[in-house]
Amino acid sequence: MLVADRRRRVLEIVSQKGFISLADLAREMQVSESTIRRDLDELDRDGTVRRTHGGAVFVGDETGRPALADGTTQQRQEKRLIAKAALARLHGGDTVLLDGGTTTLEVARLLMGRSLQIVTNSLPIANLLTASSRTDVILLGGYLYPRTGVVLGPLTVGMLADIHVNQALMSCGGITERGLFNKNLLLVETQRQMMRCADEVVVLADHTKVGRPALSFLCDFSEVDTLIVDRGITPSQRALLSGTEARLIVAGEKQEFAS
Repeated sequence: MLVADRRRRVLEIVSQKGFISLADLAREMQVSESTIRRDLDELDRDGTVRRTHGGAVFVGDETGRPALADGTTQQRQEKRLIAKAALARLHGGDTVLLDGGTTTLEVARLLMGRSLQIVTNSLPIANLLTASSRTDVILLGGYLYPRTGVVLGPLTVGMLADIHVNQALMSCGGITERGLFNKNLLLVETQRQMMRCADEVVVLADHTKVGRPALSFLCDFSEVDTLIVDRGITPSQRALLSGTEARLIVAGEKQEFAS
């Protein structure tokens, strides 16, 4: 098989699985793990998958759609800026909840080596952070959504009932004047319980989420303490967000813009 054909097949498998380990991918492709590492490194550079410790995760937006045609690769730098702004607000010894999403995965990358307790329902995030001996990881259980490697549903909600965190860093599928939205009811139910666990609810959203709804209503702005967005927001998007009850931080600006 030609290298280009093999890498197309690797990308297809990762996109179907959402997350797959290096060993499983090598076995399915019937090649060595070193070959798969090279393929994944190249796909990671292209922005089509993300390499994690021991595997790979498909790069899609928080609604699970493929990234190749919708500009997610272009927004990767914006997501990194949002992640850096979120990281700057964390303190050593904090307990932080990270839900699944491409922006929270960027936060997890920056958390490597930090002395924190991380609670997550994201298999890719947990897999990434296991390489750090200073970071304690609590992985929630429940129904594993196959496209994204995110755990959802009643079992997850039940586990969250006994958990307390300093901050919950969360993604969303859309933001309108009504509030926040996400892609399905199971995900929304899980995120609502996450919000109840946290002293501070922090939503991370790039500008493409602002002004558009998604399938399921998550919450109104009174349930959100802080919104972190990127500098790509338009004046009308800024006006929408600054008029809410949530504090607004625009990542990359010299001074934080707060409502």
